[in-house]
Amino acid sequence: MVGNGGRAKFMDDLAGVAGGAFSVLAGLRTELEAMAKAQAEAIVRRLDLVKREELDAAMEVARRAREQAEALESRLAALEHRVSELEAGTDSSPET
Repeated sequence: MVGNGGRAKFMDDLAGVAGGAFSVLAGLRTELEAMAKAQAEAIVRRLDLVKREELDAAMEVARRAREQAEALESRLAALEHRVSELEAGTDSSPET
């Protein structure tokens, strides 16, 4: 039969094994998180995704280009109308 001294040593040994297992698990968790993060970053690079700031900047450039295109369309329509008036001989501009 095991005495109190033997039981205490057994409990100490068991606690040491459990503590070691917890530290191994904690280290494993940290390593798995780092591997998952590295894999996610590799996937993002492979997919050639852009950062939000880069997307916002590109959207702003596209918005400005669209506004300029609309302004040019208006100017072109006005010029075409003016040319058609001149060709028809109905010049409505004031004489200079």
